Amino acid sequence: MLNDATEGPVTGGEPHVVMVTTGEVAVAEHPQVLLTPALGSCVGVAVWDAAKRRGALAHVMLPSPQNALADGNPDRFATVALPKMVDMLAQGGGLRRYVAKIAGGAAMFKGDTAMASIGDRNVEEVKRQLALLRIPVLAEDTGGSHARTMEFHLDTGLVIVRSYLYGIREL
Repeated sequence: MLNDATEGPVTGGEPHVVMVTTGEVAVAEHPQVLLTPALGSCVGVAVWDAAKRRGALAHVMLPSPQNALADGNPDRFATVALPKMVDMLAQGGGLRRYVAKIAGGAAMFKGDTAMASIGDRNVEEVKRQLALLRIPVLAEDTGGSHARTMEFHLDTGLVIVRSYLYGIREL
């Protein structure tokens, strides 16, 4: 599911938080903040245009449709969501000056051998897609065996990653 969060008023001068759940992509501008919770084996992908203080956030669940056991939202796949996300972001016009930060890709299914490496495979495909799109990855907080929440601030490009085990990390 894709949505353009740039519409609608932001009241009181406070940033408006736009929630991005599994299989969703959102595009927004400062003063909005993009947030995606519960990144286990999923990967959050933040792409930022510093000149416009505009960015996009995707919550990628699987590398590609070939990895799915059932039909569902196509935007949950890295191979689908990332090119769409960049197309949405480019609708703002101007030069492409995008950079990316990623988080997630944990090993959450240790007992299930078929799913044990899905976090690693998600990170690998996200990086491959970003390379194909010529978007450098400036920072990442990936791997491990813990869930994360990712908060993307469009004024500075700061990504705050929160986890129960490791607290707060700034990317």
